[in-house]
Amino acid sequence: MKALINRRNYIPVLFTFFIMGFCDVVGMATSHLKEDFALSEVMAGFIPSMVFIWFLILSLPSALMMNRYGRKTMVQASNVITIAGMLIPFISYSFASCMTAFILLGIGNTILQVSLNPLLTDVVKGERLASCLTVGQVIKAVSSFCGPFIALAAVSVFGNWMYLFPTFAAVTMISWVLLLFTDIEESPVAGDGENGVFSTFGLLKDKTILLYFLGIFFLVGVDVGTNTLSPKLLIERCGFDVDKASLGSSVYFICRTAGAFLGSFLLARMNEIKYLRINTVLAVISIAVLFFAHNIPSILITIGGIGFFCSSIFSVLFSLALKARPDKANEISGFMITGVCGGAVIPPLMGVATDVIGNQTGSLIIITICLLYIVFCAFSAQSARQSIS
Repeated sequence: MKALINRRNYIPVLFTFFIMGFCDVVGMATSHLKEDFALSEVMAGFIPSMVFIWFLILSLPSALMMNRYGRKTMVQASNVITIAGMLIPFISYSFASCMTAFILLGIGNTILQVSLNPLLTDVVKGERLASCLTVGQVIKAVSSFCGPFIALAAVSVFGNWMYLFPTFAAVTMISWVLLLFTDIEESPVAGDGENGVFSTFGLLKDKTILLYFLGIFFLVGVDVGTNTLSPKLLIERCGFDVDKASLGSSVYFICRTAGAFLGSFLLARMNEIKYLRINTVLAVISIAVLFFAHNIPSILITIGGIGFFCSSIFSVLFSLALKARPDKANEISGFMITGVCGGAVIPPLMGVATDVIGNQTGSLIIITICLLYIVFCAFSAQSARQSIS
């Protein structure tokens, strides 16, 4: 009997999930860039857009290119693009070079997210696939909360946070080398890419799929928005300096990692819709408390609560979408990844709201609106699924 996991190939592929978490460093970096270049809240709000807008623009083209050039080739291309992006601001530190770096990071991460999960299916088979995908997401979450610690270490050792960029480049190079010497037999691709594009956009007509797509769109907006907001709240309400304020992002990602790890066990034992409803309600309660939190413990606890309770919602919405239309699984997978562009749309709205109100309460209002839609999505999920049964 053929092994369910090719362990020699599994480790290099799984290691690459760590690279996937690099895009989340944009939240912590926004605070540094805002201070270094004296940016307004609106301008700073557009920095995450440089990373996440590419999920809207390049997800489907990346899928078509993957059909033509192969999954491993696309993952390797994403590594090369990421390495180039991470070296640019280290060579020449300016606002323009940082924006270029985040654009390349976004392009690389989009290609990576589209191609890495399918590549994992070529080395993991059968019932072990779901658990291995969850392990990959936990590794991504670990990478996300390591970013602020790497920045703090860079400040302590080298006196400048931007040394995290060559660190990320070095780790990505390791991933590239590991995959270079890994021989993976890829599954054959079926179907017509051109028809797939039209079929994917046609899914917008399906109200159930649209419900889950918007859920992912707003969820990623909450994720990127909270990551961006957490250091700003510590600066505004607790007087932290910009280097120490990255603690907020670290707590957020630690709690998100813990929530994803626990969720992988709970979702195997309870109804996914019940799990979705409980966690969305608790996330809304957390952000409601955050409106009134003005000391360090209460801010960190509520920020951590949002990360913990939102940690597994993406996988649940993704799973529900696939179950709603199993005949369109490939198209739905590509379509749902485009919803990650919510991370490009929500932070600028937060910046506008903050400028209008005059403090970070404006950002909290935008994130709350996003969470309320996810609650609506969670409590509409059962009827939506029944409507297609």
